[in-house]
Amino acid sequence: MLVNKYSLKEIYQGRLETGDDLLEELNEFVEGKEIEAGKISAIGAVQKATISYYDQETKEYNKKSFEQSLEIVNLTGHISLKDGVPILHAHIILADEEGNTYGGHLEEGTKVFASEIEVQELDNADKLRKYDECTGLTLW
Repeated sequence: MLVNKYSLKEIYQGRLETGDDLLEELNEFVEGKEIEAGKISAIGAVQKATISYYDQETKEYNKKSFEQSLEIVNLTGHISLKDGVPILHAHIILADEEGNTYGGHLEEGTKVFASEIEVQELDNADKLRKYDECTGLTLW
């Protein structure tokens, strides 16, 4: 196990507007604040969603779209650098009106109905993503 210790630099809390693309807005916020390392969380609801699942055998992401209103049961993610640019890697769990849940990687095309977010920026963190041959992923 690889473990590092970091300090908390800043905490940002806010909300997104109805119709915003959840992933695009979060990425724009991270880039605008020049956050190189951190954590993000959110709750709320979406008008529609796109998530993906990483197939470990093919090493490809498979997308799934939902054209319905869903609750954000949980969204959690990490902010790190990839090719010198801050990126957000987030997972989301969504629930429909019957309580069925769907989860995976947050993708563009997820439109906000209402969402409250929290971004925790880490101080002096070296979160540089590197390609991992075994998984086919870029990991810290």
